[in-house]
Amino acid sequence: MRKRPFIGLAAGVIAAGAATFAYSSLIERNMFTLRRFDVPVLEPDAEPLRILHISDLHMMPGQQRKQDWVASLGGTDPDLVVVTGDNLSDPDAVPGVLRALDPFLSVPGAFVFGSNDYRGPVLKNPLRYVLPGEREYVQGVDLPTEDLRAGFVDAGWADLNNARTVLKAGGRSIELVGVDDPHVELDDYDSVAGPISGGADLHIGVTHTPASRVLNAMAADGFALLLAGHTHGGQVCVPFYGALTTNCDLPQSMAKGLHRWPGSDAWLHVSAGLGTHPTAPIRFACRPEASVLTLIPR
Repeated sequence: MRKRPFIGLAAGVIAAGAATFAYSSLIERNMFTLRRFDVPVLEPDAEPLRILHISDLHMMPGQQRKQDWVASLGGTDPDLVVVTGDNLSDPDAVPGVLRALDPFLSVPGAFVFGSNDYRGPVLKNPLRYVLPGEREYVQGVDLPTEDLRAGFVDAGWADLNNARTVLKAGGRSIELVGVDDPHVELDDYDSVAGPISGGADLHIGVTHTPASRVLNAMAADGFALLLAGHTHGGQVCVPFYGALTTNCDLPQSMAKGLHRWPGSDAWLHVSAGLGTHPTAPIRFACRPEASVLTLIPR
C-alpha cells in the first residue's frame, strides 16, 4: 500500500513530461511569431527604414506551413531583407526555401550562410549543448550550397560570406559586411575589415553565429547594427529564466532579441530563428520567429 503514492507521483511526472513533449513538438514549434523592434541608429530627422531579419529556417521539403508563413511576411513591406543562415536541413530543401522567400527576392537583400547550408544535420545527444566541455562538430551529408547561393545571387541579393559591399535600400546607401559561419571556423573577417565608409548612410554587420571575436571586430570598425542567428534563442528555455545555452560564447541573456553590444555603440539583434534540428523538432518557451527591425533616428 505504501508504494501507491510513489506510483501515482511517477505516473504524474511521466504524464506531465509526455504532455510537455507533445506541446513543444506539435504545437509550439509551429507557433510562428513576428517580433518587432525599434532600433535607434539613424541620423536625426532620417526617415525610418524597415529590415526583415530571417534566420535558421532549417527547411525540410514537406514544411509547407513554414513556407506559407514566411511568404506571408511580404505584408511587412520591408526595405531590406537579411537572411542569417542555416536555411537547409535536407538536400531537397532548396525549392522550399526559395518558395518561402519568393515575395522578397525582388526586394534588396543580403545573406550569409551557416554550417547547415553546407552539411546536413546528424543525430546527436541534445544534452551535449548544455553539458560543460568542448563539443566536436559532427558533419552530415553535403547540401546543395551552390544551388541556394545561385538562387539568392540571381535575385540580386548580396553574398556577404567574408565580403563587404554597399547597396541601396529604402532610398539610403547601406554598407554591409559579413562573414561565413564562425561556428565551423569559416569566418575571415580580417579579409574585409576596416573602418566604416563615411559615404554610406547606415552600416550593418552580418554573421550566422554571434561569436564575440566577430562582433567585437565589427563594432570596433563602427558598424552600428549587428545581425545574427544560430542560437535558436536557446530552443528549449526555462520560463522566467530563459536560455540554457547559446551554442557559442554569446551570453545566455543575449540568446535572442535586441541588445547593446558590450563596450560599443553597436546594437545586436539575434534572431531565435524559425526552425529546429530535424532530429530534435521541439521548442519550449521559445517560439520560432522572424523580426522586423524599424530603424529610427538616435
